[in-house]
Amino acid sequence: MSEVRTVEWVNGYVRMIDQTRLPYQFVYVNLKNYREVAKAIRDMTVRGAPAIGVAAAMGMALAANASRTKGRKRLIAELEAAAEVLRRSRPTARNLFWGVEVVLRRAETTIGGAREVAAAVVKQAQEMAEEDVQANRKIGEYGACLLDDGNQILTHCNTGTLATVSYGTALAPIRSAIRQGKRVKVIATETRPRLQGARLTTYELLSDKIPVTLIVDGAVGYVMRQGMVQKAIVGADRITRKFVANKVGTYLIALAAQANHIPFYVAAPSSTFDLQSEGSDVKIEERSSQEITHILGKRITPIGVPVYNPAFDLTPVELVKGFITEKGVIAPDGLEANASLLQT
Repeated sequence: MSEVRTVEWVNGYVRMIDQTRLPYQFVYVNLKNYREVAKAIRDMTVRGAPAIGVAAAMGMALAANASRTKGRKRLIAELEAAAEVLRRSRPTARNLFWGVEVVLRRAETTIGGAREVAAAVVKQAQEMAEEDVQANRKIGEYGACLLDDGNQILTHCNTGTLATVSYGTALAPIRSAIRQGKRVKVIATETRPRLQGARLTTYELLSDKIPVTLIVDGAVGYVMRQGMVQKAIVGADRITRKFVANKVGTYLIALAAQANHIPFYVAAPSSTFDLQSEGSDVKIEERSSQEITHILGKRITPIGVPVYNPAFDLTPVELVKGFITEKGVIAPDGLEANASLLQT
């Protein structure tokens, strides 16, 4: 799985793994326009902040490729309209907005007419996909140094290849440590309500023959108390100066790690950092109540029960031992000093 591409540009369309069908079927879908990409992001056919960012960039590339205008200004206006549709697909992940912004900036700074701008946009999206893979491998290299032989690592949600273009964020240090010969095991949370840990993380790790044990979300504190966890590593959807926005349940894991004196790390590329923001204004996506009231299409709750279903929560950066990035491992009190490094 570590070499598979979750999202890629193939012959003028976007090919991605349909993650809603895993682990039962491994199927690719081909998307031909930016509206299909927006729907795929919204429906979680593609998910994971880095993968969403690149998917959004490729959605912009589809819009550029499909344009029939010969005017530069008209093409950029069409790209801005596509960008607005893509931005509305999911509100929390910083990478989505970053992906759109980078492509728009490339379009606006490219010299030439509509044809040259369109070609530059497609090239930019392809470059972003390659940069994501290289960033993830760097995250793996830096993060592997934090893991000791014999460690058992707890992780939340899915932070592997399926959450990125390839290789992963929080799973990258684990993969790299194993390649270095370290005997590392994983404890994966199920990650209610979409079960990305149960469906996707276990699928990836079993495919790569990495030892993994699945637990229910509510067992995190217990397994830590039992001495079964030496490190916790999670991914992120947005990192601000004060908070880490990540899959709901992350805050509780950070608190349990602190109570049990277990280092809690966040692994993410620089495109996930939003250091202009403190974090209190981050829009937390609220998803359908049916994700909680139903399992496999069958209702499990009484009809009429009120539901609150936030997809993410906010973890104070003070609970983080270090941020594992492609630029190195950065302590929480070093975010301000490294702001320019993380925004390049």
